[in-house]
Amino acid sequence: MDGAINVLERILTSTVEVGIVLVEMFGVLVLVYTAVRSFLKWLKRSHEVRLDLAQGTALALEFKMGGEVLRTVVTREKGELLILGGIILLRGILTFLIHWEIKNEEKALEKRTPDEGNTTP
Repeated sequence: MDGAINVLERILTSTVEVGIVLVEMFGVLVLVYTAVRSFLKWLKRSHEVRLDLAQGTALALEFKMGGEVLRTVVTREKGELLILGGIILLRGILTFLIHWEIKNEEKALEKRTPDEGNTTP
C-alpha cells in the first residue's frame, strides 16, 4: 500500500510541477506580448497605451499567482508555505493596485474622448 501511495504522490507532484511551469510560462508570454504591443502603440502615440499595459500586466500577474497557488499543493514545510503566502499576498496587492489604475485610466480616456452622441456645440 505504501508503494502505491508513493507512486501516486510522485504522479501528483510531477503533474503539479508541470502545471506550475505552464501557468507561469503563460504569464510571462502574456507580459511579453503586452509589452511589445504597448510599445508599438506608444510609437504611434496612442492614448490607450497605459490602459493596455495595465490590463496585460494584471492578466500576467493572475497567471503567476495561479502558479503560486499550485505550488502550495506540493509545499511540505511551514517556512515555504509562509513564503508562498507572502508572495501570493504581494501579488494580490499588486493586482488590486493595477485594477485601480485601470479604472482611473478608463475614466481619463472617457474624459479625453468627446461624447459621440452629443451634437450640441
